[in-house]
Amino acid sequence: MLHVSRIADLRAACDAARAESLRVGLVPTMGFLHAGHRSLMRSAAAATDFVVVTIFVNPLQFGANEDLDPYPRYLAGDLDACAAEGVDCVFTPSPAEMYPRPPITSVHVEGLTAELCGAVRPTHFDGVTTVVAKLFAITGPCRAFFGRKDAQQLAVVTRMADDLNLPVEVVGCPIVREADGVAMSSRNAYLDRPDREAARVLSHALRRAVDAIVAGERDAKRVAHIVCATVGTEPRVELEYAEVRDAHELTPMVALEGSVLIALAARVGSTRLIDNVLVEVDGSKVSADLGVADLNAPGGSPCTAR
Repeated sequence: MLHVSRIADLRAACDAARAESLRVGLVPTMGFLHAGHRSLMRSAAAATDFVVVTIFVNPLQFGANEDLDPYPRYLAGDLDACAAEGVDCVFTPSPAEMYPRPPITSVHVEGLTAELCGAVRPTHFDGVTTVVAKLFAITGPCRAFFGRKDAQQLAVVTRMADDLNLPVEVVGCPIVREADGVAMSSRNAYLDRPDREAARVLSHALRRAVDAIVAGERDAKRVAHIVCATVGTEPRVELEYAEVRDAHELTPMVALEGSVLIALAARVGSTRLIDNVLVEVDGSKVSADLGVADLNAPGGSPCTAR
């Protein structure tokens, strides 16, 4: 496994791979890798020939008083995980390598970033799109794999790549969940035992919403209310938002039809967590992507590209 920390070295490795007619797959991460990240590596390995994992805690996407400094890091374990998954190249740049001067250029995706997580983290998505645009430019033509747990991020990055005609195919992959339904996240490491148990209410609320849709509910407000009421039964959890949106454009819905995103964010103790479920509604037909329980579990939807 090649391990590089310089932009020029990553660019050269990707160019060399394409010169040998290899398809490049990119998995951008902030490290502290868990089974969800590893599922992205496996998806990339199945669909491409030269898999690149980037590990970079991007300061631009952290706002004031957010957890940039304490964000969990474990590079040795991350490299072991990448090696175990057969990754071809790991890129671990320093902040000085990515931003040799304070950047005065940023990438902004209008509309899609204004609400949901963007409402409480107003600079977050500009930081995400700016660093992802840099990674796309460094890597060059590739397929880039992102988890659907960050559904707003996936929509934003997809739209950015489309609008800018970037030579990158953005691929969304299923949420990976713990056995009790909690979505895997690096920030789960912040949770003490009572908060970790309380966090189960988030996926439970989403499943109750899906059950209601399967039973025939099509009113978006009532579906959102089911999520709110369910989360409200857990006193250790403070709901930030529960929204029912078009899965691609992130616009509010009134009556459910087509691709539906049910998304929430909540504080569990002092830790902010997000979760969601994707539901396809076609008249009386309903299918839901609830994610997968572990790397080898059947079910869940395959990775899809737009």
